[in-house]
Amino acid sequence: MQQQAVVARQFGNTASAYLTSSVHAHGADLAHLRALAAALPARPVVLDLGCGAGHASFAVAPAASSVTAFDLSPEMLNVVASAARDRGLDNIGTRQGNVASLPFDDAAFCMVITRFSAHHWLDVPAALREVRRVLKPNGVFVVIDITAPETPLHDTTLQAVELLRDGSHVRDYRPTEWTHMLGTAGYTSERVSDWKLPMQFDDWTARMRTPAERIVAIRSLLRGAPEETRRYYAVQDDDSFTIDASLFIARPGAAAASSPA
Repeated sequence: MQQQAVVARQFGNTASAYLTSSVHAHGADLAHLRALAAALPARPVVLDLGCGAGHASFAVAPAASSVTAFDLSPEMLNVVASAARDRGLDNIGTRQGNVASLPFDDAAFCMVITRFSAHHWLDVPAALREVRRVLKPNGVFVVIDITAPETPLHDTTLQAVELLRDGSHVRDYRPTEWTHMLGTAGYTSERVSDWKLPMQFDDWTARMRTPAERIVAIRSLLRGAPEETRRYYAVQDDDSFTIDASLFIARPGAAAASSPA
C-alpha cells in the first residue's frame, strides 16, 4: 500500500479520537500560535497543514481573517468542519490534499502552520518548498512537532516505538535536522521552545488502535531499553513515558541553497 494511503486510512479510522485527545487539544504552544497570529500587522490568511482534528486552526481562528484546514484524510476534515461549526468559528474552511503538492496560488497565505503532522510526511523537503511558494514574502511559517533526541541511541528507540504504534509514521526529526531542512528550503529559522509531552501508554496506543501484538512489542522494547534511554524518556512502571516537542518559527530568506553533493 502506498504511504499516503496508509496515512489516510490510519487517521480516517481515528479522526474523532484526536479531537478529544488531551495531548492535541491542550498546550502552551496553542496559545503561542494565537499570539503569533494576533501580532501580525493585519488579520492573517492562515493555512494549517496536516490539520488533524483542527486544534491549531481553532487556536488561530479568532485572530485570523480566514483559516484553511488542510489534510490528507477526508474524515479528519469532516471532524474539523463539524467542530468549527460547534465553536462558531465560521472563518475556518477545509481542503483535502497532499502537503508536497499544494493546490494554492503563489503567495496566498500570510501564515502557514503545522502541528504534530510533519513526522508523517513522506517528503518534508518538497513540502517545505511548497510552503515557501504559497507563503507571502513577509509571511511566517510555524512548525510544531515531536522531535527526536540528538543522541543516536535514544533516537533509534523513539523511531522504533513510533513505527510499532503507528504504521504511518515516517520520522521524528532531530532539531538540527529541522534547522538544516528549513535552511536548505530557503528559510531563516529560530528554534523558539522545547518541552516534554507525557504519553499515557494505554491512551496513546488506543488512540491509534494499535494491534495487541504491536503493543506487546512496544512494551518489550521500552522495558528492555538501556537504562540511560529509559531515564531519558522517563519510562514509568505502566510504560507511560515522555517525548520531546519543539516549536520553530521560519521566514522566507535567501534563495534556497542547493543540496550538497
